[in-house]
Amino acid sequence: MKNITLLVMAAGMGSRYGGLKQLDAIGPNGETIIDYSVYDAIKAGFSKVVFIIRREFENEFKIRITNKYAGKIQVEFAFQELDALPNGFECPDGRVKPWGTGHAILSASDLINEPFVVINGDDYYGRESFKVIADYYNNGENTFSMVAFRLDKTLSSFGGVTRGLCTVKDDKLDTVIETENLQKIDNGISSDRDIVLDGSEPVSMNVWGFTPKLFDYLKEMFVEFLKNEGRELKSEFLIPSVINDLIQSDREEIYVLRSESSWFGVTYKEDKPYVQGEIQTLINAGVYPQNLF
Repeated sequence: MKNITLLVMAAGMGSRYGGLKQLDAIGPNGETIIDYSVYDAIKAGFSKVVFIIRREFENEFKIRITNKYAGKIQVEFAFQELDALPNGFECPDGRVKPWGTGHAILSASDLINEPFVVINGDDYYGRESFKVIADYYNNGENTFSMVAFRLDKTLSSFGGVTRGLCTVKDDKLDTVIETENLQKIDNGISSDRDIVLDGSEPVSMNVWGFTPKLFDYLKEMFVEFLKNEGRELKSEFLIPSVINDLIQSDREEIYVLRSESSWFGVTYKEDKPYVQGEIQTLINAGVYPQNLF
């Protein structure tokens, strides 16, 4: 079995949710969504997990999250910091917003030398999602990949959500377009774009599979981003934009893997009781033990 690393993006504060939602308890014994992702990754054969966090949360994160993984999976930390910029660039005065998911992933470049899978810390993806992408790399593949979910399995009942709406050709990702305000209506799903959606469309939920080659692309493209948008206070260097650029310039192909798992996460405060109920249902069905770790 290959060494495969799970890279968890957990540096963001939930602006709509309030507080560090990655540390919020949703399991019966205080488990977080991250705990379920790490448990599923261990079951799927991942050997290491790297957490991208903000340095000021390190101690709390270890106490609340990672100390319990001792002896079960190797744990490392990367810190996304505003002033961690290439030579010749400075953070503009007044900027407080992180530089985005591309910059977050780049912050872990010194810790990863093997295939790795990137996920959001505040999303539940289901064990199948980790298994299909681990199997992909264990079978000797070395291209970039993505796990696609059905759109209708990724919505919230409490408001519109943003998703990366994908088009796929010959099992390869063709485009991924950030689409906002997706929500169920009587005859389908509405959004901020003038398109008709029925819910079966593939969406990216930020489950990406990469090799360390990605870091070279990110270093090069982040410099270009900073030249063009580095003085803006809210500009973001986002991984879907990086992926789109790599596809459109024919530098990389992204193989699309499919998951029938239901995604869920805490986008809104009202989502939390629903997520707790879904986790309890999975425990009752024997998917998870009552105590994870």
